[in-house]
Amino acid sequence: MDAVRVALLREVLAGTEWLGATRRFAEGLRGSVVSYGGGLLLVGTAEYEPWHLAAHLVDEAAWSGTPELSPTLVRHGARASDPAHLAVGLGRIEAARRGETLLVVSPAAPGAPLLERVLDARRAGATVLALDAGDRELGAMAHESLTVPPEQELDLDTVQHLVSAAAGENSLPSPRGRRRFRDRLSRLADQLTAPPAARW
Repeated sequence: MDAVRVALLREVLAGTEWLGATRRFAEGLRGSVVSYGGGLLLVGTAEYEPWHLAAHLVDEAAWSGTPELSPTLVRHGARASDPAHLAVGLGRIEAARRGETLLVVSPAAPGAPLLERVLDARRAGATVLALDAGDRELGAMAHESLTVPPEQELDLDTVQHLVSAAAGENSLPSPRGRRRFRDRLSRLADQLTAPPAARW
């Protein structure tokens, strides 16, 4: 989803709780990784790997000048023969320490093996964030969570787009006298999608 589509989605969601909720969660994510200089681990469940969120966070990190947002994707089925960026297994969560952030994306119950590792990471001092469907155990372990119940008007994938975009946008103050490219692009999208002005 590109910046124009995110801007349109935000327009559609204006007045709902989702814009504020995704921005608050994104601020927590950004604040956690920036204050410690990085160390973002991103993990899904055995059935769901958050590839798109990883890719969007890498893009947002580059566009916003905030390299700390670029995550390490932790995979359940990682193999040593995989490319380096895809070969990080669950053992990396066990090695998480203070100053690192663990973002868990879980559209369903994450399962005991993952929850045990998440709890170990939290006990070791890592900050735990959860983007999930409302699992109580995961929610209890998370320092911050954003719940996307299955019956909501938005799905987890759409919420991930909003979170990643907000994390990148809020990362740097706008330079004085100049608007950032993404801000200008968002304003242009608003102008292009606005109804034409009435002419008398």
